[in-house]
Amino acid sequence: MNELTIAGNLTADPELRTTSTGAAVCRFRIANTPRIKADDGTWRDGEPTFLDCQAWRALAENIAESLRRGDRVLVAGRIRTERWDSDGQTRTRVVLEVESAGADLAYATARPVKASRRAGGQQAMSTPDGAR
Repeated sequence: MNELTIAGNLTADPELRTTSTGAAVCRFRIANTPRIKADDGTWRDGEPTFLDCQAWRALAENIAESLRRGDRVLVAGRIRTERWDSDGQTRTRVVLEVESAGADLAYATARPVKASRRAGGQQAMSTPDGAR
């Protein structure tokens, strides 16, 4: 199985949707731009890599609630290739099926808040003081 952990920045706010069966799915894209040291000792940005990511259920809801465009994140999961036909040509894209995600604390601070469950499996976010 192809597993990957990547650090990068969200290129847009995560998009949360619900399938016809009621499962939450969150899609987002990460950009990772390596820093390259030139022969003269100066640093420059390398070519960015963009990776489409997809998370399901409680993780999807937590990502959509917690993360925004530009946030530096760490994401881990399994690589999957999607294939489809378009205009007679086979298209492919690589997707990271996210198993865990969070803010990159080298670039931000965070105060984790335990997610609680509501009746029917819906997720509710609790705050440290119990307010909503």
